[in-house]
Amino acid sequence: MAEPDSLPVMESALEGTGKEGKKESSKKHTMAGSPVEGLLQPVKLSRAELYKEPTNEELNRLRETESLFHSSLLRLQVLLGGWVEELLKEVKLSEKKKERIDAFLREVNQRIMRVPSTPETEGCFRFLPPAQVTVVGSYLLGTCIRPDINVDVALTMPREILQDKDGLNQRYFRKRALYLAHLAHHLAQDPLFGSVRFSYTNGCHLKPSLLLRPHGKDEHLVTVRLHPCPPPDFFRPCRLLPSKNNVRSAWYRGQSPSGDGGPEPPTPYYNTWVLQDTALESHVQLLSTVLGSASGLKDGVALLKVWLRQRELDKGLGGFSGFLVSMLVAFLVSTRKIHTTMSGYQVLRSILQFLATTDLTVNGISLCFSSDPSLPALADFHQVFPVVFLDSSGRLNLCADVTASTYRQVQHEAQLSMVLLDSRADDGFQLLLMTPKPMIRAFDHILHLRPLSRLQAACHRLKLWPELQDHGGDYVSAALGPLTTLLEQGLGSRLHLLAHSRPPVSELFYTLQWDISQDPPRHRDSGVLTLGLLLRPEGLTSVLELGPEADQPEAADFRQFWGSRSELRRFQDGAIREAVVWEAASMAQKRLIPHQVVTHLLALHADIPDTCIHYTGGLLDTLIQGLKETSSTGEEALAAAVRCYDDLSRLLWGLEGLPLTVSAVQGAHPVLRYTEVFPPTPVRPAYSFYEHLQERASLLPRPDKPCPAYVEPMTVVCHLEGSGQWPQDAEAIQRVRAAFQLRLAELLTQQHGVQCQATATHTDVLKDGFVFRIRVAYQREPQILRETRSPEGMISLRDTPASLRLERDTRQLPLLTSALHGLQQQHPAFSGVARLAKRWVRAQLLGEKLTDESLDLVAAALFLHPEPFTPPSSPQVGFLRFLFLVSTFDWKNNPLIVNLNNELTVEELVEIRSVFLATRTQLPVMVIITPQDRKSSIWTQDGPSPQILQQLVILAAEALPVLEKQLMDPRGPGDIRTVFRPPLDMYDVLIRLSPRHIPRHRQAVDSPAASFCRGLLSEPGPSSLMPVLGYDPPQLYLAQLREAFGDLALFFYDQHGGEVIGVLWKPTSFQPQPLKASNTKGRMVVSRGGELVMVPNVEAILEDFAILGDGLVQAVEARSERWTV
Repeated sequence: MAEPDSLPVMESALEGTGKEGKKESSKKHTMAGSPVEGLLQPVKLSRAELYKEPTNEELNRLRETESLFHSSLLRLQVLLGGWVEELLKEVKLSEKKKERIDAFLREVNQRIMRVPSTPETEGCFRFLPPAQVTVVGSYLLGTCIRPDINVDVALTMPREILQDKDGLNQRYFRKRALYLAHLAHHLAQDPLFGSVRFSYTNGCHLKPSLLLRPHGKDEHLVTVRLHPCPPPDFFRPCRLLPSKNNVRSAWYRGQSPSGDGGPEPPTPYYNTWVLQDTALESHVQLLSTVLGSASGLKDGVALLKVWLRQRELDKGLGGFSGFLVSMLVAFLVSTRKIHTTMSGYQVLRSILQFLATTDLTVNGISLCFSSDPSLPALADFHQVFPVVFLDSSGRLNLCADVTASTYRQVQHEAQLSMVLLDSRADDGFQLLLMTPKPMIRAFDHILHLRPLSRLQAACHRLKLWPELQDHGGDYVSAALGPLTTLLEQGLGSRLHLLAHSRPPVSELFYTLQWDISQDPPRHRDSGVLTLGLLLRPEGLTSVLELGPEADQPEAADFRQFWGSRSELRRFQDGAIREAVVWEAASMAQKRLIPHQVVTHLLALHADIPDTCIHYTGGLLDTLIQGLKETSSTGEEALAAAVRCYDDLSRLLWGLEGLPLTVSAVQGAHPVLRYTEVFPPTPVRPAYSFYEHLQERASLLPRPDKPCPAYVEPMTVVCHLEGSGQWPQDAEAIQRVRAAFQLRLAELLTQQHGVQCQATATHTDVLKDGFVFRIRVAYQREPQILRETRSPEGMISLRDTPASLRLERDTRQLPLLTSALHGLQQQHPAFSGVARLAKRWVRAQLLGEKLTDESLDLVAAALFLHPEPFTPPSSPQVGFLRFLFLVSTFDWKNNPLIVNLNNELTVEELVEIRSVFLATRTQLPVMVIITPQDRKSSIWTQDGPSPQILQQLVILAAEALPVLEKQLMDPRGPGDIRTVFRPPLDMYDVLIRLSPRHIPRHRQAVDSPAASFCRGLLSEPGPSSLMPVLGYDPPQLYLAQLREAFGDLALFFYDQHGGEVIGVLWKPTSFQPQPLKASNTKGRMVVSRGGELVMVPNVEAILEDFAILGDGLVQAVEARSERWTV
């Protein structure tokens, strides 16, 4: 009976999409077939045509050009590549696939109508084929995007199987589920379907849907989702208002009706879920009318869906779905904020602007413009829903399932996106729509609540019985809003944004699915509830929560909220206040105060013990903790060293007796910019461990003892004022500088009693246990080194290696150190991020190929140019973004511009890129530009090589997903050091070193349980003898290896306690060389094809490796399977 009505609806809908697609494809065909494909042809216009008024479309293009083409480079990119068009081409369905999907949908329709009815039996559910089968949703509208193509099909259930009171007590939902179960049973036997599974509609467990996939090669082509819905006008709308109750308390609790007539709590969510089913067709009709033939609006919706997907905002319970942004487009069209002639980019921008500036949690919006007094007011919806956006009926809140946290996250992302679009960044489009933002990389701290069954107790503790009744017992959904509100209140000024995952989610699918033969998953099977905390650095490290004064009425609320942690305290101004003080001594502990807040509040108010909370915020801290530190990540030690440097600067400024006054004192060492991986601690040598060099008041290592502790002096550049007395000859300047170094040591010892040791190039100063290496500099010396005199006496300036090196060490390096020191003051997490990054690169044995400065600048870029993120507030998230940047940045075609102090203007940035493109072949493979170094990339001139950079990119790309998966694992991360261990299987030879002679052995990634005494006393104190400086046998051994065998092999080592040197033979080293005296080094004579040639004598080379490192080398492992002579 119903079949003739239903088929035409679905058929006509499918025919419509097919015809439209055919028109487009034929258009494409004629364009592609033109004889001058790809060439621009001149157009001849008459005078009237030339001066006629521009059309709407042309005006629209001009407006878009104005907003989009900020810079000449972006204009070039858009004109040549067509970012938007390219992206849309990637995500939209091809015509061929549409035809295959349409064919599958017709088959589905026929199969559904053939499912047999069941006979009518009293008291039993009866199945009849649907009265109508209608395609609804984005497929019909042409706005669905790949890779997940879902087609929503509404099945209108016949009136005969429903009863008037089915809206009460979940009767409708249960009949709906039975209807699907009967369909599933029959469709699963049909060979047309490769998979027939159940899922929850938008995560709502009362509303399962049936997922059908084709059989065979088209299995991943499309998923058809079947949604049963009631016949039109079946439910009375006035019974489904947000203030009405449709789930009786007695029924829900399993009690007999009391008959006392007491008020029933409203069930707004239950009512909304019923209303959603009644509105499926009206919504698709509205969107079809609005989007219609406006291709720009459809493109805009597709772009917005990509934007949501990259931010993981569109899936699961309460996600901000593609349907919602489609309705937002319809709303802005109805209010004339968007015009149907707009392009996709303009629609995207308009919606983002609207979301960024409109708070739907306070001021809801409505698509209903009726003045019917029987309709509820927006205020009625605001009382029961956190986010309000009404459909055209005025009764259904489209955002009912969207939590306040999710909407705030959407708002936050829209605001960031608008800043990005307005910033004139030439890669803005790519950052906006092509950069994924998973929760672990977007939020500073992550916490997992598991098992989810604990939320059941939380609901009882929080007295959420009406919410449970409304949500049909779904304690995860019922508790989510109150829990996030509780934590937001507790974290207060520390928190910028709190976001939550949207269960149910599984690893394989965006939504939880199960086979039709299985029981549906329970609430606790929804996986894990994950919360992301985006922190404010300015409020993060405060150990005090200041409450009201004791006699204020608010004091009782404060005490009730914080429980036993609240106590009365007297403050310096005499006030007696309620306060909470958190235990945190070091910066690392202060960063983790949110952990204390969260565990305390959840235990106190929600009955969730800390054993159910897995907090991921400082798991990587152990990798940058010092030898005896378990609670600090070194910020305090770095600050102590910087304070000592400041004291030394004051001593230098105040020195009396120097022929020239000091004009500047500048730090030039990683410690002084807070980026030394393991910061120095004050040293106090045990004299018995060393030999004494009496005439120089210093110590020497003893051969019978283990290698002493590694002490690296901190470089300080001391500029002297200019004077006409300075010589103009480079060699003479060096002699004068040497005299100044000696005089500096004398005066510091005489006037301040500090231990000094002077050489011709520097003066080592021992102050408070720290060693500083002062280098005197004269500002004109680099220029004098550039001067070359011709035979005719003409002086010309030309850069020489010596002048460039001196310029870098005495001018560029101090400027960089100063700028990064300032960055650390702005962003306290910078130190931890830079140190973790360097620790990882060195652990991969690549540290010597990438300079300290280059890695510091890559870390700085994460803070100065964090788009599309915000600057990191924890080392953990900063390190993940470092791996992402290294592995995805296009090093070949782009310079990494680090705009320190925001000195570079937009015009200068454009010029820098132009110069880069013009001079790319002369530049190093990795180009890092700063305001002081705009052309040459001085910090990467000596490396890395293309091969080393490629290896770094590969290792970062492999490490990132492994580490993210570990950090997101609610059962704990496992071994967090996995990604820091180097892959040794790639090396041809491994040289194993003796830990006895590795001074930094305790700094290894896998720190040894015991190591050798290194000749330091545990209690710091004054020392009159200079410790052994910069003595690191593995580094000295490496220098010898490179000098002797650098033409045959590359050597790799982790300076932080590495026990292995990796050796890679150079590909050219095994090519036979002609017999010459110059080729004899490391080679032997063999006969090849009747000719005598030289090839590497591998056995002798390996023997030499061991001889050179006698006492240091334990073993030389030749991995002969990797190479042949």
